[in-house]
Parts: sequence; C-alpha cells; structure tokens
Amino acid sequence: MKQIIENDWLKVEIDSHGAEIRAVEHKKNKINYMWTGDSAYWGRVSPVLFPIVGRLKEDKYQLEGNTYEMSQHGFLRDVDFELSTHSGGNASFEITSNGRFKDIYPYEFKAVITYALNQNSLSVDWKIENQNNGEMYFSIGAHPAFRIPLIESEGVEDYQLKFTPAPHKEVMEYELGNALIHEKGVRTNLPDIQVQPGLFTKDAIIYSHIDRIELVSAKSNHGIEVGFTDFPFVGIWSKYNEENNSMAPFVCIEPWCGVADTHDTTGNLKEKFGINQLEAGGIFQKVYTMTFK
Repeated sequence: MKQIIENDWLKVEIDSHGAEIRAVEHKKNKINYMWTGDSAYWGRVSPVLFPIVGRLKEDKYQLEGNTYEMSQHGFLRDVDFELSTHSGGNASFEITSNGRFKDIYPYEFKAVITYALNQNSLSVDWKIENQNNGEMYFSIGAHPAFRIPLIESEGVEDYQLKFTPAPHKEVMEYELGNALIHEKGVRTNLPDIQVQPGLFTKDAIIYSHIDRIELVSAKSNHGIEVGFTDFPFVGIWSKYNEENNSMAPFVCIEPWCGVADTHDTTGNLKEKFGINQLEAGGIFQKVYTMTFK
C-alpha cells in the first residue's frame, strides 16, 4: 500500500512493501527526483538492504555450525511492513520477524523505519531491535536511485559527484570483482567526479569514511545531497550497458552499515568484514538525510 507524506516543499510516496521510497516531488521546482523503477534498467527505487549488504561468497554464510543461503542484499526489501504512525510529513513502518525468516536468518528482530520531512530534506531513521537472548549480527544499507538528468535539456555528463570525507579518518576506495569486495587503495583527496558510463564498468564505486555526497548539475545547479555521518561505507552505482557503453538514467548513492564479502572471507557471519554486532535487547539506530535542490 502506498502512503504519502508531504509539507510545503516536498511530496513523498512510500510503499509499505519494503518500506521503500517510490517518488519524491519538489512542489516548488516541479522536479521528480527519484528513479521511476523501470524494470528495463532496474525495477527498484530505494530498497532497504538487510540483514546483508551486497553479496555473500557463494551466497552462503555460516553461523553456530549451520550453513545458510541468502541472496544479494537480503530479504527486507521484499517484505510487507505495517504502517505504525502517519502524520503529515512523517511516517513510520515496522516489522517483527516472529520466526518467519529462521530458514535463512536465525535471529529474531524488530525493524522500524521512519521517514520525516524538514523543508526540502527527507530523513530516514533505521531502528533495529535485537529480540534474542544473545548477540545478533547483521548489516543494513540504503539504495536510493536518483533520476538524472533531472531536466530534459541536460545529459548525465552535466552532473558531478562532490564528496565530503569524514574528518580525521582514512578514506579507502574499494572495488568489486565477481560481486566481492577488495581494497583498491587509500584516497588522500577526492576531487569532484563527472558522471559518465565508464565509472560503472566494474559495478559500484565504494568508499569508507565519507560524510556527504552531492549529485549536482553544473548547468542548472539542481541536484541531491545525501548526508550520512558515521556510516562506515557508501556505494555509488548505476547499471552499465557494455554493448553500447551507456548507463541507466539514474545514479544510486547508498549509505551502508555493512558491505559485500571479501574474496578471502571465512564465511562465518560473526567474522564478516563490516558486520554489526548488537547485544541482547539492544537497539541499533542510524539516520541519513536526502536534500533535494
């Protein structure tokens, strides 16, 4: 079921299936910022990735002597949430596992995703509650796809990615090979990057310790700013077409608390690179914000 939140600046459509943002319309400039979900390129718009981000090696992991299979990005994006609160520019969606996912993920949890508008910004608040008697291991990530160009007279090459690294932290760049991650090298500076198909020939670009990314047109200055302070990773992705060296008409900016498996992973979920550990009864909370200009 689709839900609408809105204020004087933005109108946002959220689907309770996956608690997924499906559309963001700016009331003042009349621009629709989100990807349409056209399955000819990619049928999703802004899925929530849980309890893994990216792909597992051989799509398997081990936990307490048992082996489980799970496909890329986990299962939460394909689950129906309940609408728990809805008032004007705010809405919360929640789901409790209640043993439904035991065959692929043995932990019990409650997930609450809250969307809140503030002028031309939309914040996304994740809360994961550990409902087990022991520790719980998981990853969670965002995958919002922003439509480019935003204006018909522009092209994708008119857009730039601008980075704000986290202060006093080392930025590492990663790349994917066969959907698994490995270090590419430390980045001592991050200049602006012009959007072009060649960026995505090896799938997503991945960094650690970035606080903010802007995707903005050099012509019109319209764009999106995604702020995600204290998120360990971020992915940037568009679907690449090798046959004609083109890209889909969107760019994803993906704040992640977790990442794909490394090539040399042990397969033990507790030892997975980037995994989150949450004590019994604990609550994990992260917030990221999208500003539409």
